[in-house]
Amino acid sequence: MQSHWHLSENDFFNGLSVEKEEFMSLATRRDIGKDYIVFFEDDPGNSCFYLEKGIIRIFKTTLEGKEPIFFLRRQGEFFGLAEIVDAKPRKANAQTITPSVLYEIRRTDFEDLLSRYPKFAKKIIHILGGRLRYLGEQIENLMVCDVSTRLAKLLVYLSYDILLDQEDWMKPVMIPFSLTQEQMASMTGSCQQTISEILKKFQADRLIAISEKKITILYPLKLLSKTEI
Repeated sequence: MQSHWHLSENDFFNGLSVEKEEFMSLATRRDIGKDYIVFFEDDPGNSCFYLEKGIIRIFKTTLEGKEPIFFLRRQGEFFGLAEIVDAKPRKANAQTITPSVLYEIRRTDFEDLLSRYPKFAKKIIHILGGRLRYLGEQIENLMVCDVSTRLAKLLVYLSYDILLDQEDWMKPVMIPFSLTQEQMASMTGSCQQTISEILKKFQADRLIAISEKKITILYPLKLLSKTEI
């Protein structure tokens, strides 16, 4: 499991109580509903966001109207970091999948935190490095993995933050939120019909169970083995 360290971010402010208090004093709270566009591609990258509650999808819109998803940002995570670090326009869109609560901080205040709190800065660097590795793996997946393997990798990614120790990998775990088959297809470079067929096969193989649109991974360690290439 150590080879997948970059999948886990947990709550950014774990162990950083002073930094969190300072951040919250500088940031602006925003309560927003489902399907709200937080920012568009090419918007100025003059702020970043801490997600206190909810799920955000980071995606592009192609000329054909498709919307490939690069990341899902979850409770306790930052997003919009790459642009605020180098002061460049947004490279993708950000939209809520569920009602969300987020905190937006301006670049000048964010840079001030980086300069005054070394642990805060180190954690930001660690996160950006992990996300870069994840994107590299996504490119590799599209080139060398079949859709079944890519979907197994996605399910591991969606549940990784709650697979906290070795014992958790040996027992059933429910993915804490739902994605549509279309969204899973977007994240794996596939189509809805193929995803539907593979999910049925995973169920037949007793790797997962699906109830009321919630996926439970029955044998996380066995599913993880399918992601090794």
